[in-house]
Amino acid sequence: MSEIDSAGNRSGFIGLAGRPNVGKSTLVNAIVGAKVAISSVRPQTTRRAIRGVATDLEAGTQLVLIDLPGVQRPRDELTTRMQQKVEQELSGADVALLVINGEEGVGPGDRFIAQGLLGARAAAGELPIVCVVNKADRLGRNIVPVLIEAAELAGVDEVFPVSALTGEGVPELAAHLAEIIPEGPYMYPPEDRSDQPRELLLAELIRGQALIRTRDEIPHSVEVRVTHVDQREDGLWTVEAEIWVESDSQKRILIGKKGFKIGEIGTGARKDIEAELGGKTHLDLQVKVRRKWRRDEDMLDRLGID
Repeated sequence: MSEIDSAGNRSGFIGLAGRPNVGKSTLVNAIVGAKVAISSVRPQTTRRAIRGVATDLEAGTQLVLIDLPGVQRPRDELTTRMQQKVEQELSGADVALLVINGEEGVGPGDRFIAQGLLGARAAAGELPIVCVVNKADRLGRNIVPVLIEAAELAGVDEVFPVSALTGEGVPELAAHLAEIIPEGPYMYPPEDRSDQPRELLLAELIRGQALIRTRDEIPHSVEVRVTHVDQREDGLWTVEAEIWVESDSQKRILIGKKGFKIGEIGTGARKDIEAELGGKTHLDLQVKVRRKWRRDEDMLDRLGID
Protein backbone atom coordinates (compact mmCIF):
# COMPACT_ATOMS: atom_id res chain seq x y z
CA MET A 1 0.00 0.00 0.00
CA SER A 2 1.54 3.30 -1.08
CA GLU A 3 0.95 6.54 0.77
CA ILE A 4 0.47 9.73 -1.20
CA ASP A 5 1.94 12.80 0.44
CA SER A 6 -0.89 15.35 0.65
CA ALA A 7 -0.39 17.89 3.41
CA GLY A 8 -3.56 18.92 5.21
CA ASN A 9 -5.57 15.94 4.07
CA ARG A 10 -7.55 13.53 6.22
CA SER A 11 -7.76 9.78 5.77
CA GLY A 12 -8.79 6.87 7.91
CA PHE A 13 -10.03 3.30 8.16
CA ILE A 14 -13.69 2.82 8.99
CA GLY A 15 -14.73 -0.66 10.09
CA LEU A 16 -18.37 -1.61 9.50
CA ALA A 17 -19.72 -3.93 12.18
CA GLY A 18 -23.17 -5.45 12.44
CA ARG A 19 -25.25 -8.57 12.33
CA PRO A 20 -25.45 -10.50 9.04
CA ASN A 21 -27.71 -9.02 6.40
CA VAL A 22 -28.13 -5.48 7.81
CA GLY A 23 -26.92 -3.78 4.62
CA LYS A 24 -23.21 -3.14 5.27
CA SER A 25 -22.15 -3.99 1.71
CA THR A 26 -24.89 -1.85 0.17
CA LEU A 27 -23.79 1.04 2.40
CA VAL A 28 -20.14 0.69 1.35
CA ASN A 29 -21.18 0.74 -2.31
CA ALA A 30 -23.36 3.80 -1.72
CA ILE A 31 -20.55 5.80 -0.08
CA VAL A 32 -17.93 4.74 -2.62
CA GLY A 33 -20.28 5.27 -5.57
CA ALA A 34 -19.34 1.96 -7.18
CA LYS A 35 -20.07 -1.74 -6.73
CA VAL A 36 -17.03 -2.88 -4.73
CA ALA A 37 -18.84 -5.30 -2.41
CA ILE A 38 -21.60 -7.73 -3.31
CA SER A 39 -24.92 -7.31 -1.58
CA SER A 40 -27.67 -9.87 -1.17
CA VAL A 41 -30.65 -10.69 1.01
CA ARG A 42 -28.74 -13.83 2.00
CA PRO A 43 -26.72 -13.76 5.24
CA GLN A 44 -22.99 -14.57 5.09
CA THR A 45 -22.64 -12.71 1.79
CA THR A 46 -19.40 -10.97 2.82
CA ARG A 47 -16.59 -13.41 3.64
CA ARG A 48 -13.51 -11.20 3.39
CA ALA A 49 -12.68 -7.77 4.71
CA ILE A 50 -13.26 -5.71 1.57
CA ARG A 51 -11.96 -2.17 1.47
CA GLY A 52 -13.92 0.42 -0.47
CA VAL A 53 -12.13 3.71 -1.08
CA ALA A 54 -14.03 7.01 -1.28
CA THR A 55 -11.82 10.02 -2.05
CA ASP A 56 -13.06 13.61 -2.16
CA LEU A 57 -10.28 15.64 -3.78
CA GLU A 58 -11.99 18.98 -3.15
CA ALA A 59 -12.38 18.27 0.57
CA GLY A 60 -9.02 16.51 0.79
CA THR A 61 -10.48 13.42 2.47
CA GLN A 62 -10.27 9.69 1.90
CA LEU A 63 -12.56 7.19 3.61
CA VAL A 64 -11.31 3.62 3.55
CA LEU A 65 -14.41 1.57 4.36
CA ILE A 66 -13.83 -1.98 5.57
CA ASP A 67 -16.87 -4.11 4.73
CA LEU A 68 -16.61 -6.83 7.36
CA PRO A 69 -18.41 -10.17 7.56
CA GLY A 70 -21.51 -10.13 9.76
CA VAL A 71 -20.79 -10.92 13.41
CA GLN A 72 -21.93 -14.46 14.12
CA ARG A 73 -21.10 -17.56 16.13
CA PRO A 74 -18.38 -19.56 14.29
CA ARG A 75 -19.64 -22.90 12.96
CA ASP A 76 -16.73 -24.12 10.85
CA GLU A 77 -13.27 -23.07 9.71
CA LEU A 78 -14.76 -20.57 7.24
CA THR A 79 -16.93 -18.73 9.81
CA THR A 80 -14.14 -18.95 12.40
CA ARG A 81 -11.82 -17.10 10.03
CA MET A 82 -14.55 -14.59 9.21
CA GLN A 83 -15.06 -13.76 12.89
CA GLN A 84 -11.32 -13.47 13.52
CA LYS A 85 -11.09 -11.08 10.57
CA VAL A 86 -13.82 -8.87 12.07
CA GLU A 87 -11.92 -8.59 15.36
CA GLN A 88 -8.57 -7.99 13.66
CA GLU A 89 -9.81 -5.23 11.35
CA LEU A 90 -11.76 -3.42 14.06
CA SER A 91 -8.67 -3.35 16.27
CA GLY A 92 -6.90 -1.24 13.66
CA ALA A 93 -9.79 1.00 12.62
CA ASP A 94 -9.95 4.77 13.15
CA VAL A 95 -13.75 4.76 13.34
CA ALA A 96 -16.25 1.98 14.05
CA LEU A 97 -19.54 2.09 12.15
CA LEU A 98 -22.25 -0.02 13.78
CA VAL A 99 -24.95 -0.79 11.20
CA ILE A 100 -28.45 -1.75 12.35
CA ASN A 101 -31.44 -2.94 10.35
CA GLY A 102 -34.02 -0.28 11.18
CA GLU A 103 -36.92 -2.55 10.20
CA GLU A 104 -35.91 -5.07 12.87
CA GLY A 105 -35.05 -2.50 15.53
CA VAL A 106 -32.31 -2.80 18.12
CA GLY A 107 -31.94 -6.39 19.28
CA PRO A 108 -29.69 -8.46 21.56
CA GLY A 109 -27.23 -9.04 18.72
CA ASP A 110 -26.81 -5.30 18.20
CA ARG A 111 -26.25 -4.76 21.93
CA PHE A 112 -23.67 -7.56 21.96
CA ILE A 113 -21.76 -5.97 19.06
CA ALA A 114 -21.94 -2.51 20.69
CA GLN A 115 -20.36 -3.96 23.84
CA GLY A 116 -17.62 -5.50 21.71
CA LEU A 117 -16.92 -2.13 20.08
CA LEU A 118 -16.76 -0.56 23.52
CA GLY A 119 -14.11 -3.13 24.42
CA ALA A 120 -12.20 -2.30 21.23
CA ARG A 121 -12.33 1.37 22.20
CA ALA A 122 -10.91 0.60 25.64
CA ALA A 123 -8.06 -1.37 24.06
CA ALA A 124 -7.32 1.28 21.44
CA GLY A 125 -7.60 4.26 23.75
CA GLU A 126 -9.80 6.19 21.34
CA LEU A 127 -12.33 4.89 18.83
CA PRO A 128 -15.33 6.95 17.70
CA ILE A 129 -18.42 4.74 17.38
CA VAL A 130 -21.07 5.89 14.90
CA CYS A 131 -24.37 4.04 14.60
CA VAL A 132 -26.23 3.80 11.29
CA VAL A 133 -29.92 2.89 11.31
CA ASN A 134 -30.33 1.49 7.81
CA LYS A 135 -33.52 1.12 5.73
CA ALA A 136 -34.86 4.39 7.12
CA ASP A 137 -36.90 4.91 3.94
CA ARG A 138 -39.21 2.06 4.94
CA LEU A 139 -39.99 3.29 8.45
CA GLY A 140 -41.43 6.80 8.22
CA ARG A 141 -42.24 8.15 11.68
CA ASN A 142 -41.72 4.67 13.15
CA ILE A 143 -37.99 5.33 12.95
CA VAL A 144 -38.03 7.65 15.99
CA PRO A 145 -38.09 4.91 18.69
CA VAL A 146 -35.39 2.99 16.80
CA LEU A 147 -33.17 6.07 16.72
CA ILE A 148 -33.68 6.55 20.46
CA GLU A 149 -32.75 2.91 21.18
CA ALA A 150 -29.70 3.19 18.92
CA ALA A 151 -28.52 6.34 20.71
CA GLU A 152 -28.73 4.47 24.03
CA LEU A 153 -26.41 1.66 22.88
CA ALA A 154 -23.18 1.42 24.83
CA GLY A 155 -20.44 3.66 23.45
CA VAL A 156 -22.40 5.14 20.54
CA ASP A 157 -21.41 8.76 19.88
CA GLU A 158 -23.65 9.67 16.94
CA VAL A 159 -26.65 8.11 15.17
CA PHE A 160 -27.54 8.56 11.49
CA PRO A 161 -30.70 7.34 9.77
CA VAL A 162 -29.92 6.28 6.20
CA SER A 163 -31.16 4.23 3.30
CA ALA A 164 -28.16 2.58 1.70
CA LEU A 165 -30.43 1.44 -1.14
CA THR A 166 -31.82 4.87 -2.10
CA GLY A 167 -28.91 7.00 -0.87
CA GLU A 168 -31.04 8.91 1.63
CA GLY A 169 -28.84 10.25 4.44
CA VAL A 170 -25.64 8.82 2.94
CA PRO A 171 -24.00 12.19 2.06
CA GLU A 172 -24.56 13.44 5.60
CA LEU A 173 -23.05 10.27 7.05
CA ALA A 174 -20.03 10.46 4.72
CA ALA A 175 -19.47 14.12 5.61
CA HIS A 176 -19.48 13.31 9.33
CA LEU A 177 -17.03 10.44 8.86
CA ALA A 178 -14.73 12.75 6.91
CA GLU A 179 -14.74 15.18 9.83
CA ILE A 180 -13.71 12.63 12.46
CA ILE A 181 -11.01 10.65 10.65
CA PRO A 182 -7.45 11.67 11.51
CA GLU A 183 -5.27 14.04 9.55
CA GLY A 184 -2.85 12.28 7.24
CA PRO A 185 -1.96 11.48 3.62
CA TYR A 186 -4.11 9.37 1.33
CA MET A 187 -3.46 5.67 1.77
CA TYR A 188 -4.61 4.74 -1.73
CA PRO A 189 -4.35 6.53 -5.09
CA PRO A 190 -7.35 8.89 -5.42
CA GLU A 191 -8.67 7.03 -8.47
CA ASP A 192 -8.89 3.68 -6.62
CA ARG A 193 -12.30 2.43 -5.51
CA SER A 194 -11.17 -0.80 -3.85
CA ASP A 195 -8.09 -2.72 -2.75
CA GLN A 196 -9.33 -6.01 -4.21
CA PRO A 197 -7.31 -7.71 -6.95
CA ARG A 198 -9.22 -7.71 -10.23
CA GLU A 199 -9.71 -11.48 -10.23
CA LEU A 200 -11.22 -11.40 -6.74
CA LEU A 201 -13.55 -8.53 -7.59
CA LEU A 202 -14.82 -10.37 -10.68
CA ALA A 203 -15.24 -13.56 -8.66
CA GLU A 204 -17.35 -11.68 -6.13
CA LEU A 205 -19.55 -10.26 -8.89
CA ILE A 206 -20.21 -13.80 -10.12
CA ARG A 207 -20.87 -15.10 -6.61
CA GLY A 208 -23.28 -12.24 -6.05
CA GLN A 209 -25.39 -13.39 -9.00
CA ALA A 210 -25.30 -16.98 -7.73
CA LEU A 211 -26.58 -15.82 -4.34
CA ILE A 212 -29.43 -13.87 -5.89
CA ARG A 213 -30.63 -16.73 -8.07
CA THR A 214 -30.33 -19.88 -5.93
CA ARG A 215 -32.21 -21.59 -3.10
CA ASP A 216 -31.54 -21.35 0.63
CA GLU A 217 -29.27 -24.42 0.77
CA ILE A 218 -26.86 -23.12 -1.87
CA PRO A 219 -25.45 -19.68 -0.83
CA HIS A 220 -23.28 -20.78 2.12
CA SER A 221 -21.71 -23.49 -0.02
CA VAL A 222 -20.86 -21.38 -3.08
CA GLU A 223 -17.43 -19.96 -3.80
CA VAL A 224 -16.02 -18.63 -7.07
CA ARG A 225 -12.47 -18.65 -8.39
CA VAL A 226 -11.56 -16.72 -11.53
CA THR A 227 -8.93 -18.71 -13.40
CA HIS A 228 -8.30 -16.49 -16.44
CA VAL A 229 -8.79 -12.86 -17.47
CA ASP A 230 -7.54 -11.51 -20.79
CA GLN A 231 -8.38 -8.85 -23.36
CA ARG A 232 -8.09 -9.61 -27.07
CA GLU A 233 -6.74 -7.20 -29.64
CA ASP A 234 -10.29 -6.38 -30.76
CA GLY A 235 -11.14 -5.27 -27.19
CA LEU A 236 -13.22 -8.30 -26.17
CA TRP A 237 -12.53 -9.50 -22.62
CA THR A 238 -12.50 -13.23 -21.87
CA VAL A 239 -13.13 -14.33 -18.29
CA GLU A 240 -13.04 -17.95 -17.15
CA ALA A 241 -14.23 -18.95 -13.70
CA GLU A 242 -15.07 -21.97 -11.57
CA ILE A 243 -18.09 -21.99 -9.27
CA TRP A 244 -17.57 -24.37 -6.36
CA VAL A 245 -20.26 -26.20 -4.43
CA GLU A 246 -20.00 -29.00 -1.86
CA SER A 247 -22.27 -31.71 -3.30
CA ASP A 248 -23.57 -33.15 -6.57
CA SER A 249 -27.13 -32.13 -5.66
CA GLN A 250 -26.02 -28.51 -5.22
CA LYS A 251 -24.28 -28.69 -8.58
CA ARG A 252 -27.51 -29.83 -10.25
CA ILE A 253 -29.45 -26.99 -8.63
CA LEU A 254 -26.87 -24.41 -9.68
CA ILE A 255 -26.82 -25.62 -13.29
CA GLY A 256 -30.61 -26.00 -13.46
CA LYS A 257 -32.76 -27.81 -15.97
CA LYS A 258 -31.05 -27.76 -19.36
CA GLY A 259 -28.54 -25.24 -17.96
CA PHE A 260 -31.18 -22.54 -17.38
CA LYS A 261 -29.98 -21.48 -13.90
CA ILE A 262 -26.29 -21.21 -14.76
CA GLY A 263 -27.33 -19.30 -17.88
CA GLU A 264 -29.18 -16.77 -15.71
CA ILE A 265 -26.18 -16.43 -13.41
CA GLY A 266 -23.87 -15.92 -16.38
CA THR A 267 -26.08 -13.29 -17.99
CA GLY A 268 -26.35 -11.27 -14.78
CA ALA A 269 -22.65 -11.61 -13.95
CA ARG A 270 -21.57 -10.64 -17.44
CA LYS A 271 -23.42 -7.31 -17.16
CA ASP A 272 -21.68 -6.54 -13.87
CA ILE A 273 -18.30 -7.62 -15.24
CA GLU A 274 -18.68 -5.53 -18.38
CA ALA A 275 -19.45 -2.49 -16.22
CA GLU A 276 -16.31 -3.18 -14.18
CA LEU A 277 -13.97 -3.90 -17.12
CA GLY A 278 -15.49 -1.28 -19.40
CA GLY A 279 -15.99 -3.53 -22.41
CA LYS A 280 -17.78 -6.49 -23.95
CA THR A 281 -16.99 -9.76 -22.19
CA HIS A 282 -17.18 -13.46 -22.98
CA LEU A 283 -17.77 -15.30 -19.70
CA ASP A 284 -17.14 -19.02 -19.34
CA LEU A 285 -18.46 -20.61 -16.12
CA GLN A 286 -17.75 -24.13 -14.93
CA VAL A 287 -19.51 -25.64 -11.89
CA LYS A 288 -17.35 -27.99 -9.84
CA VAL A 289 -17.84 -30.01 -6.67
CA ARG A 290 -15.28 -29.30 -3.93
CA ARG A 291 -16.46 -31.30 -0.95
CA LYS A 292 -16.11 -29.67 2.49
CA TRP A 293 -14.12 -26.74 1.09
CA ARG A 294 -15.37 -24.56 3.97
CA ARG A 295 -13.48 -26.79 6.40
CA ASP A 296 -10.29 -27.09 4.33
CA GLU A 297 -7.68 -24.62 5.65
CA ASP A 298 -5.43 -24.99 2.60
CA MET A 299 -8.38 -24.30 0.30
CA LEU A 300 -9.36 -21.22 2.30
CA ASP A 301 -5.77 -19.99 2.12
CA ARG A 302 -5.81 -20.29 -1.67
CA LEU A 303 -9.11 -18.39 -1.80
CA GLY A 304 -7.61 -15.54 0.19
CA ILE A 305 -9.98 -16.00 3.15
CA ASP A 306 -7.39 -15.44 5.85
